Amino acid sequence: MQLADGVNAVITDRSGGTSAAPYDSRNLGGAAGDDPAAVHENRQKTAAELGVERVVYMRQVHSAEVRHVTGPFGEDPAGVDGVHTAEAGLALAVLVADCAPVLVADPGARLIGGAHSGRAGTAAGVVPALVEAMAAHGAEPSRMIALIGPNACGRCYEVSAELRDEVAAVLPAAWSATRQGTPALDIRAGIAAQLASAGVADVRHDDRCTIESPELYSYRRDGRTGRFAGYIWLEP
Repeated sequence: MQLADGVNAVITDRSGGTSAAPYDSRNLGGAAGDDPAAVHENRQKTAAELGVERVVYMRQVHSAEVRHVTGPFGEDPAGVDGVHTAEAGLALAVLVADCAPVLVADPGARLIGGAHSGRAGTAAGVVPALVEAMAAHGAEPSRMIALIGPNACGRCYEVSAELRDEVAAVLPAAWSATRQGTPALDIRAGIAAQLASAGVADVRHDDRCTIESPELYSYRRDGRTGRFAGYIWLEP
């Protein structure tokens, strides 16, 4: 899909790759226990299909750390959960299996970013940190377009009452309950509230729930499983 003129974004699914069960088949996550050769092949195949030659993969650690990048990290990725760039043709990848991939662009400034925003990262503010970091490089939040990708929805993401209260204390919009009435978190609503507070008005959604969507990986549903990705890149 095009987020804007010159800005492309894609959410992958689990089909069309080479990984064996339980990672079948387009697992893009290198830290999930899959055969590294299969992950490498899946990443190369996906990049070729997207028409990009360079991809930034993070070592995601559930933080609010954000880094400006001009190329891939290489064999030892930085322990960060947000990256941004002005480099055309450089794709930013966010790996997930219940957390939300958040893809952000300011097409006017030719700046893009991606954040891995799960429970801990959302509570820590990784998405606002990404918006702030992009603004420091010349982006304007009012011009930004954000896509919140699939994640575990607020009716499925059951947590303890204590954990819900802890997150809701810093992000009230994330308070939720399951369909059975038990405590839950709505990470999507929390991220949307953070983006609005940061001045980002154009917020779009792929509102599939990972737990309810068999075409997507879900750690909560399956335990041992792979990772799908959100990709964003600037056209040359």
